[in-house]
Amino acid sequence: MAAINYPLEITYIIASVLFILGLKGLSHPESARRGMHYAEIGMFLAVVGTLLSGEIVSWEWIVSGIVIGSAIGTAMAIFMPMTAMPQRIAISHAFGALAAVLVGVNEYLVHTERAYSIMPALGFEVLFGALTVTGSLMAFGKLQDLIPGVPLTYKGQNVVNILLFFITVGMFVYLIFYPADTAVFFTMIALSFVIGVFLVLPIGGADMPVVLSLMNSYAGLAAAATGFAINNKVLIIAGSLDGSSGFILSIIMSKAMNRSFANILFGAVGSPKVDMAKLAEQRPINRFTIEDTKFALEQAERVVIVPGYGMAVAQAQYAVRELSEVLEKRGIKVEFAIHPVAGRMPGHMNVLLAEANISYDQLLEMDVVNPTMDTVDVCMVIGANDVVNPAARTEKSSPIYGMPIINADKARMVIVLKRSMATGFAGIENPLFYESNTKMLFGDAKNVLQELIAEFKKG
Repeated sequence: MAAINYPLEITYIIASVLFILGLKGLSHPESARRGMHYAEIGMFLAVVGTLLSGEIVSWEWIVSGIVIGSAIGTAMAIFMPMTAMPQRIAISHAFGALAAVLVGVNEYLVHTERAYSIMPALGFEVLFGALTVTGSLMAFGKLQDLIPGVPLTYKGQNVVNILLFFITVGMFVYLIFYPADTAVFFTMIALSFVIGVFLVLPIGGADMPVVLSLMNSYAGLAAAATGFAINNKVLIIAGSLDGSSGFILSIIMSKAMNRSFANILFGAVGSPKVDMAKLAEQRPINRFTIEDTKFALEQAERVVIVPGYGMAVAQAQYAVRELSEVLEKRGIKVEFAIHPVAGRMPGHMNVLLAEANISYDQLLEMDVVNPTMDTVDVCMVIGANDVVNPAARTEKSSPIYGMPIINADKARMVIVLKRSMATGFAGIENPLFYESNTKMLFGDAKNVLQELIAEFKKG
C-alpha cells in the first residue's frame, strides 16, 4: 500500500473547503466577490499541491503550459469586454473539457494494464468531455455570430441524435468489458465529438443561457470522472461541485423559461424571420424623441428599467447608472427588473450592472417586480426583447408560450429603447412594440442615454 502524502491530502482538503465556500458565496451578489476569491485561493492551493506531490516526471511542459495559459488568461481578463463574457465562458468550457479528454486518452494509452479497473470512469470522462468540447465550441460560434443563432434543423434530426447517443453509450458499455479494444475507444470519442455538434445545432439563441449552464455541468462531470480515473481527490470534489451546480442551474433556468430539458434540447425554439417593415405598416408604432422621453420621466414617481442584451452590446451600463442617478436626484424611485435568462448567460445583466456599481438593492427579480408592475409610471426597456414579450403569456401559438416574462406591458407607460424593429435572438415578433402605451425610442442605447442625460442636465 502506498504511503499517504499527508501534506498533499491536507492541501486538497483545504482547497475543497474553499471551493465549497466559493460556490456558496456566489449565491448572493454581495458575497459573490468574496466567493470568487475563495475559489481562486482554492485553485491555487490545488495546483501548488499537485506540483509538489513528488510525482512530476518533467517540469519543462508543465512550466511552458503554466506560462502560456497564464498569458492567455491574463489577456482575456484585461482585453475581453464584458459583452463577450458568454463567449469566454463557452470557450473556457471547451478548454476544460478538452483537458479532461486528453488526460483520459493519455491514461488509457499509458496504463492499459489498469484499463479494466478504471474504464467506467475513463469512458465517462472522455465521452462527456468530448461532447462538451464541440458543444461549447458550437455555443461559442452561435454567440459570436460565426454560426446562425437560429435553430438549424432537418427532418429526422431528433431520431438521428438519439440513435447516435445510444450507439456511443453502447460502445462505452462494451469497453467496460473489453477495454483493450482501441478502435472502439477512439471511435467512441469521435462519435462523442459529433454528438456535441448535433446537440447544440438545433438549439436557438433564446436558449443559450441554459446551454452554457448545461455545458458547465458536463465539463464538471468529466472533471470528476478524471479524478476517479487518476485517483485525484480534489478533482473529484471540484468536478462534482461544478457538475451538480451546473445541472441545478440548468433546471432553474429551464423553470424560468417554463421549459423542460427535452424541449430545450430538441424543441428548436425560434421562428422564421418576419418582415418587420411590413408589420410596422400594418400595425403602426408610437415613436418618441429624446425630449418626449425626458418629459415622461420627469412626470414619473417610479421608474423600472429592464436591461437586455442590447444594453450589453452597446456597453451602456455606465450610462444607465448615470441616468438612474440623475432621476434619483429628482426624487424619482428607480429600480431594475432582472430576468434570469436576459442576455446570453445566467446572471449576465447582474454582472454588467454590478460592473457599473449599481446598488444590489435596486435589482429586483422578476417574481418581485411583476405583482407591482401596474403601479410603475414608466417601464424603460433597454435592449431587451424576448424577456418582455407578452406573446409568451397570451399567444398559445407562440414558440415561447408559457415562458415567464417581465410584465412590462402592464406599466402605465413603456419606453422601448432599440436600434430597430428587428426581432430578438429567438427571432420572434414582439407585440409589445405595437401597444398603445408603448413608445419606441430608436438608436444605439449608449448614445441615446447619453443624449438623454445631457438633456436633463440642461435643466
